[in-house]
Amino acid sequence: MDIKHLSEEVEQVSQSYAEKFHIERDATWFILKLQEEVGELVQSYLMMTGKARTKGKSPEEIQSEFHKEVADVLCQTLLLARFHGIDLDKEIEEKWLRWNKQ
Repeated sequence: MDIKHLSEEVEQVSQSYAEKFHIERDATWFILKLQEEVGELVQSYLMMTGKARTKGKSPEEIQSEFHKEVADVLCQTLLLARFHGIDLDKEIEEKWLRWNKQ
């Protein structure tokens, strides 16, 4: 699956979610929602590494949550980029993948 296709699918899910819960997805929402997801990722990481309380969850549950939070951060990043008209393929090529060509 390519980034553009994934971004389109994630956008459909986000639009449905926003409609269902009457959420206005403006510039502030996109950046703050990403921050919220990063916070949840950090929390699950701390639990997974024994640096936070586990809230009664098993190691398997915690690891599963960590994996899901990584996916949430990626999807929210895709939504933020899409909202701001960022061509992620181009930006990744110029910022990251150019190092493979040196």
